[in-house]
Amino acid sequence: MLQDTADTPFHAGELEAQSRAGVGDVAQWAGGFIRDYLPAQHRDFHTSLPFLVLSGADANGLTWVTLVDGSGDFIGSPDARTLTLDTFIDDQDPLAAAFNAGTDVGAVGIELASRRRNRFSGYFRKTDTGYAIDIRQTFGNCPQYIHERTWFSVARNTPAQALSGTELTASQIALIQSADTMFIGSGHQTGEDMPSRGYDASHRGGAPGFVHVSDASHLHIPDYAGNNFFNTIGNLITDPHVGLVFIDFETGSLLHISGRATLDWQPTHTHDPDAGRMINVEIDAVIERPGVMAIRWAKQDHLSRRFKVARRVKEAQDITSFYLVPVDGKPAKPFKAGQHLPIEVQIPGQIGTSKRSYSLSGAPDATHGYRLSIKREDKGIVSRYFHDKIGEGAILEASNPSGDFVVPCSECPLVLVSVGVGLTPMVSMLHATLSDEKARPVWFVHGARNGAEHALRDEVAKLVSQHPSVQQRIFYSRPEAKDLKGKHYDKDGRVTARALLALDAGAEARYMLCGPARFLSDIRKDLEKTGIPPENIHVEAFGPASNG
Repeated sequence: MLQDTADTPFHAGELEAQSRAGVGDVAQWAGGFIRDYLPAQHRDFHTSLPFLVLSGADANGLTWVTLVDGSGDFIGSPDARTLTLDTFIDDQDPLAAAFNAGTDVGAVGIELASRRRNRFSGYFRKTDTGYAIDIRQTFGNCPQYIHERTWFSVARNTPAQALSGTELTASQIALIQSADTMFIGSGHQTGEDMPSRGYDASHRGGAPGFVHVSDASHLHIPDYAGNNFFNTIGNLITDPHVGLVFIDFETGSLLHISGRATLDWQPTHTHDPDAGRMINVEIDAVIERPGVMAIRWAKQDHLSRRFKVARRVKEAQDITSFYLVPVDGKPAKPFKAGQHLPIEVQIPGQIGTSKRSYSLSGAPDATHGYRLSIKREDKGIVSRYFHDKIGEGAILEASNPSGDFVVPCSECPLVLVSVGVGLTPMVSMLHATLSDEKARPVWFVHGARNGAEHALRDEVAKLVSQHPSVQQRIFYSRPEAKDLKGKHYDKDGRVTARALLALDAGAEARYMLCGPARFLSDIRKDLEKTGIPPENIHVEAFGPASNG
């Protein structure tokens, strides 16, 4: 029988899902990404949002997902463990009664324009001025599969009569078949005092029609590579009740679905061959709420531009740089060092286009074009396509650079820390900081397995040699005989928090970390244990779960 324990942030269902998926002992490193409070940057993020996605259960035990919005800055954060909502919840909302009575809730805040998101769980309660959520667990998320949209406000009208049923209508099926975005809710209600108890709300996205409708009572949802936490899948192992919501972005209508899920761990002959697993949903109840949202969304496809691959340069054993120039001959849009470029490719044999975001590795002031330095991941569909098929002269679609992993201050000392291909945003940051007239102290710290896997080595060394305020520390975990210590690298072993603290960067230093999730978790936890304020540590994960 599945049992929860207090020594892991995951419950038994999540642990089983991680084991079945073969992703290793996630609990060993995930603690650095799961907190019981909202860090300052996440508080700022949530309080800037015009809507929030919430999941929970009604009095009959049905799981639902809904959206709540409000005028102006309707989300507040009086402290790191509380969010307040100044809003009105329509009685026809499937979770209205539960919200008014107080209930466990899962939430995801998402900014579709910048593709940022953050998830948390907690307890939803009514207050004198609206509602509040007491935070239980918080999670970071990657921007994969998020389709960019901007929002705008409209006048709030009296809610139209909701349409209820137990099966999908023809128009509802058409909405699902054209949808590229949905939100899924699931829950785990075992263990009174366990942090893993509660509900989860998660974003799902793909090519239009990625959710397949087999008939009016059955849906099939592909489960793609993610952060390896398996919150949704783990919840469904312990409780098959599931909630879904689809948004009509043009009309502000919401289509809520509640049902029961079964998991296909080895889907074959399905509508999506890219799916790692398939979530099959049998529908129990449907509620359609026309025009209920006071905001609308518009896609940003008009901002997409075509780029030509001007050059390919092999940087290391599995890392190649692709130099992109605009096909229209106009300057490339400026970006901030550390941001990524959302690209879209049509891979033969794949359903729809594939979208990924890769960090820009060049200087931000290079308006002639962009550089992407991409590692070939064995399980990365898009990265393999780049390495194996994209040659000079190829044409790609890309949106505007985006992302908030950027230098947070103008004069503070910087410690740029990376492992493997995680150096790509750090090289861009190095270019940016060294072009600034203010000579701030900068440490460039990088870990690689050996010289064969050390990308952009000569470029970084040249930049460092030209600026007396910059120092470099290179670690090789498995140096080869041809690697010359003292020339190619400084130390044997891996980058550690102790090595970073030995730099004596000072109390005002900002630590910018990019690498595999496990590395980031360990380094961040160890830095915080020594007294480095969490707000001085900024992280960006890479790998198949984020940029494959």
